[in-house]
Amino acid sequence: MALLSKDQLDYFNEFGFLPLSNVFDPQEVTDPVIEEYKGVLNSLAEKLFEEGKISSKFENLSFAKKLTKIMQETGESHGGFFDFSLPAPSDVTMDYSGWFGPAVFNAFVNEQILDVVESIIGPEIYSNPVQHVRIKPPERLLPKTYNLQVSVGATAWHQDQGVVSDDADDTNMLTVWFPLLDAPVESGPLKVVPGSHKGGLLTHCGDFGIKGVMQIPTHLFDEDGAVPVPLNRGDIVILNKKTVHGSLSNVSENIRWSFDLRYNPTGQNTGREAFPGFVARSKKDPTSELRDPDVWRNMWEETKIKLSSVNKGDPIDVNFRKRSDGNQSDCA
Repeated sequence: MALLSKDQLDYFNEFGFLPLSNVFDPQEVTDPVIEEYKGVLNSLAEKLFEEGKISSKFENLSFAKKLTKIMQETGESHGGFFDFSLPAPSDVTMDYSGWFGPAVFNAFVNEQILDVVESIIGPEIYSNPVQHVRIKPPERLLPKTYNLQVSVGATAWHQDQGVVSDDADDTNMLTVWFPLLDAPVESGPLKVVPGSHKGGLLTHCGDFGIKGVMQIPTHLFDEDGAVPVPLNRGDIVILNKKTVHGSLSNVSENIRWSFDLRYNPTGQNTGREAFPGFVARSKKDPTSELRDPDVWRNMWEETKIKLSSVNKGDPIDVNFRKRSDGNQSDCA
């Protein structure tokens, strides 16, 4: 895909988000990811079965049905088994798995996606390590456990600036969200509040709605003005870091499977400096671009080893989402 047009840039600047159709070929980008994750799920099923936590390895089921069965029987999402990030340092242990496979990495450095990113932040592009995969089965099929409600239910209202440290308040961070499968409205795609990026960073409360989940109280923005952003395979939506957004519930018959990636200009603070990012594109120094998925995976493995020592009492200075709590009267 070529760089964005003036009309597209104007739309993004006015509304704080921009959906784009047919940015990349899903057969080249997302189909290899899906195949990779089938192996990840098989490994998870094997592990849980050996531990006596599930009744079967569900070998003859599709990916979606197998994952749903596992969530039903365990009451857990097992999101950390699939995610390409780490939890808060205090929760990192050597047992944490995560998935940092080559197909995932190749999606991060897809040239068509980077063309879009370059249109917003320029040609010196850094892959910000605040990134996630979300796999959400139909909610009606899942037990109403707290873990599943938080991890695979509707995502609470937030701004992406609000979930990183205040060191990144001046960073030109861009979010790129795309589905691996078609994501119509009933599957629970993103919902955004157009124009909400023009204000400042809103207060994120930990006990407003779901206890312990950071979210913006709905009286602080125009919730009624929110719009859903359904997308098909190969489509993306980009978000300003201050755009208020969440996601709808998955009331469809299929899983909602998406990537949530972030990029910023190289040299700017990522808001999570303890985690490893990398140069995804550089016109100044193309040799600095990372294209080896094994190097990327090893960076995360080394980070896990370092951060797991926090739980053993090692003094490591980690700035992880350190920011003021805003006006807490907003949370009442």
